[in-house]
Amino acid sequence: MERFASHDYIKLAQDYSAPNYAPLDVVLVRGEGSWVWDAEGNKYLDMLSAYSAMNWGHLNKRLIDRAKEQLGILTVTSRAFYNDQFSLFAKELAEFCNSESVLVMNSGAEAVETALKGARRWGYAEKGIEDGKAEVICFSGNFHGRTTTIISFSDSDESRKNFGPFTPGFKLCPYGDAEALEKMITPNTVAILVEPIQGEGGVKIPQSGFLKQVREICTKNKVLFLADEIQTGLCRTGKIFACEYEGVTPDLYIIGKSLGGGIVPISAVVGRKEILDLFTPGSHGSTFGGNPFACAIAREVLALIKEEKPHDRALETGEYLLTKIEELKSPVVEALRGRGLLIGIDVKAESGKAKHFCHLLKDRGILCKDTRQQTIRLAPPLNISREDVDWAVEQLRAVLR
Repeated sequence: MERFASHDYIKLAQDYSAPNYAPLDVVLVRGEGSWVWDAEGNKYLDMLSAYSAMNWGHLNKRLIDRAKEQLGILTVTSRAFYNDQFSLFAKELAEFCNSESVLVMNSGAEAVETALKGARRWGYAEKGIEDGKAEVICFSGNFHGRTTTIISFSDSDESRKNFGPFTPGFKLCPYGDAEALEKMITPNTVAILVEPIQGEGGVKIPQSGFLKQVREICTKNKVLFLADEIQTGLCRTGKIFACEYEGVTPDLYIIGKSLGGGIVPISAVVGRKEILDLFTPGSHGSTFGGNPFACAIAREVLALIKEEKPHDRALETGEYLLTKIEELKSPVVEALRGRGLLIGIDVKAESGKAKHFCHLLKDRGILCKDTRQQTIRLAPPLNISREDVDWAVEQLRAVLR
């Protein structure tokens, strides 16, 4: 395979592709464990792993071996047939989530769209809402994807500018405000869509008890609770699902990203059978959703979680990393928060934007991403070593001063 210098790859991308969002000008050519290498051989600690679905580390041997095995058996089949991996995956995922039914897609945005369609159909079938009147309540600062419908309930100018007209039927509530939420519910409300922690929104963690209040409000008003756990789910926050911190179960889980082991896209909506059974043949689907290759890898991810319990490690390592960052007593840090290995560092406005510090960290061998202007987000692979954490803290010490 022909190899170029990083600037050549970047120039090729700029010449031949539509502009895309690349936070850092780094061209990666190899990854292993918690580390990646660029075209010049420079080594970086990947602390963007939640964003890139690499919860389990690059080239995780267990998952790679399972992928190779499935590649030699069956990869993609027509939607006209069932396949053995899909059947087993659906059963195992439903049991894993202590739920009843599964609908498999590819991307996280697809799964969100699926949950929204399911909620609307449920509202018309079960609540008797007048056709075309169903409403879904979402939250300020949300990020659920970039499709036309999803950006319709975003409050990000970057996501919305020049992409209208937008899909109607959505309301925005201040994130974490249960009182305001209850006041917004009407007879036409079918669902509340919430991220248990807003990852792209700046690692915002609602006050204790908020998710429990959402569950109570939904139950009281016969409204569906849709939990977008695409980034927070599957062990990232120190629990298998972030909803577990408050002991609540949504009507529908929306999961993706690390479900594919960092190898292949796969997402799913998991929840009550009475909701998902409202999808009839031809009313919804996906060409590649439930393909045997993706399902085989996702099954191995579920087995890995059950056997290796990475959420325990994420909790322990995340607490250690948070403590070490606190001990830096950085004069440029406004606030620090996190759960497990999803951590947000707010930098003071007078010190500059978070993107500036992300570039400084890149120069010292750490890849991380800014979000909401002032927040540095750290989300390394869940198997990151204590030694690598200590090394990362020293780079943060040098930059956040």
